[in-house]
Amino acid sequence: MELSPAQIRFFKTFGYLYFPRLFAPDEIASITEEFERSIQACGNGAQHDSTKRTMFGGPIEHRARLCTLIDDERIIGICNGVLGANFNYASGDGNYYSGDTGWHPDGNWGQLFSVKIAFYLDELTRDTGCLRVLPGSHHPNHFVRAEGIDLNKSMVDLNKSMELFGVEPRDFPGNLALETTPGDLVIFNHDLYHASFGGYQRRRMFTMNLTRPCTNDADRATLKDYLRRHSPGGYQVVTGGGMFYPTMLDTASPERMVHLRQCAEVHDELFPELARH
Repeated sequence: MELSPAQIRFFKTFGYLYFPRLFAPDEIASITEEFERSIQACGNGAQHDSTKRTMFGGPIEHRARLCTLIDDERIIGICNGVLGANFNYASGDGNYYSGDTGWHPDGNWGQLFSVKIAFYLDELTRDTGCLRVLPGSHHPNHFVRAEGIDLNKSMVDLNKSMELFGVEPRDFPGNLALETTPGDLVIFNHDLYHASFGGYQRRRMFTMNLTRPCTNDADRATLKDYLRRHSPGGYQVVTGGGMFYPTMLDTASPERMVHLRQCAEVHDELFPELARH
């Protein structure tokens, strides 16, 4: 799979891409089954009580079948188009979501450095918790960033929109609801503002985080900054494999290792006590 110039331009301009029915029904059924096994065994899924989000790290790393998502030619093609060849896989999170998330970005890098791929495993509409995005809000000069949408102009907080503008956060002007069916895929820039509103209390979703490959000292410094916060070491989680859970490493081909090596090396440098021995 190869992104078209128009798709690449769309991503750079609006900060996201949506791929309906990228995975066939039998494929997503298998992925969902493996996700359920993972969150039950590794993510305290059995203890989910619907009052708060249940989350666990490295959701594709605990089952060999899910590990192969990083090898999938569709994922490779999308990430090559957005980030460039030899992109880095940088873990992710698996979830039973409960309630609204509110508006937030996952990063504030001011550049295209990291992205998130999201798999939604339930039918989701604008009224039942689908992903909403504010197109273009990843740009530093977008009005929510440039004007500091906040009473004190000290930070961006779209969740104060009722107080500020008399509109509910879910109705913030310009937002787009990306209604999804299992098998659809969304990728978005970490700096993009996104949210979900409504929905029941056990919405299944998992992500893959990725960064562009480090080709110079500045990139490597940014990757260090990223992994200090967004990694097992940053969350003080022991995986048994350093940056990644062992199944991801034990089943890795040389081609997969291209996408694992930089994050693994930097993670070992930052958190040597967690390195795999």
